[in-house]
Amino acid sequence: MRDLEIRAHDFDLRMTLNSGQVFHWEKVGAGFCGAIGDCVAYVEQRGNSLRAKVEDGVLRSRRRNKGPARMAGSPTAATAAQLVQNYFALDHPLEEICESFPPDGLMNSARAFCSGLRIIRQPKWECLATFICSSMKQVAHIRQISRALRQRFGEKKQIREHDVFSFPSVGRLARTSETELLQCGLGYRAKNLLATARRIDSGEADLNSWSTLSDGELRERLCQLPGVGIKIANCAMLFAYERIAAFPIDVWIERVLRQEYFARRRKVTGQMMAKFAADHFGRYGGYAQQYLFHHARMTRKRGDNK
Repeated sequence: MRDLEIRAHDFDLRMTLNSGQVFHWEKVGAGFCGAIGDCVAYVEQRGNSLRAKVEDGVLRSRRRNKGPARMAGSPTAATAAQLVQNYFALDHPLEEICESFPPDGLMNSARAFCSGLRIIRQPKWECLATFICSSMKQVAHIRQISRALRQRFGEKKQIREHDVFSFPSVGRLARTSETELLQCGLGYRAKNLLATARRIDSGEADLNSWSTLSDGELRERLCQLPGVGIKIANCAMLFAYERIAAFPIDVWIERVLRQEYFARRRKVTGQMMAKFAADHFGRYGGYAQQYLFHHARMTRKRGDNK
């Protein structure tokens, strides 16, 4: 397939891929190689456009509340472009989203620092499984685990002479053993990932049908899965179910909230922080969270280097 030219206004590919949402894209030349579902892709940015190539795999085109539509074989130019546009959420009204952020000093700094960062639309199983593996891990470690799972249990493909591994299907992981998963560096997370994979593979949990649930019901269902607490459930809601108000609170965000918004409060519970986030950041809270998260990580790293 020839290279595609896709308009990408108000978008920063590098920042989006490196912001701690996804963990498998690799820098190759002027762009990045990775997988969008079962399709391998190469994407590079040139100003306000993306140059992309997508091939192989089964193309999944999301339809809101109707589950995935599948088209076998290599995607056409039109469907490949649609896949890239959908994955990188190029249809999100980013200017409107950023204007909705509360005008406090920290949020203004994060918004300026993260200009062009968008919330990626991730496949549900891949997203949930990855964040189950992320518990108490730094981004670099999560990338290592993701790579190990893909190389050991995923399907190897190539694009531009670069090897790309798809994320293993729920059925493939359900047929593994805890011992095999431990070899991928999961530690105690191996037991939870295996149990969740088997529950989904058996039909006991249906991730696609949960798309129609309310936020509260969806969070409750996700939290019933092994290894899934409030934080991981909110990550899945934000990155896989497009619940843009979901506000995951991890170590970085808890630190930000305590230092910047609760500096004068001695006792702050998780419930208090969750309520504050919902009220203060509003219906686009997930975007605010991602901007605060990436800003905190990157500025802290710069400070450490100094």
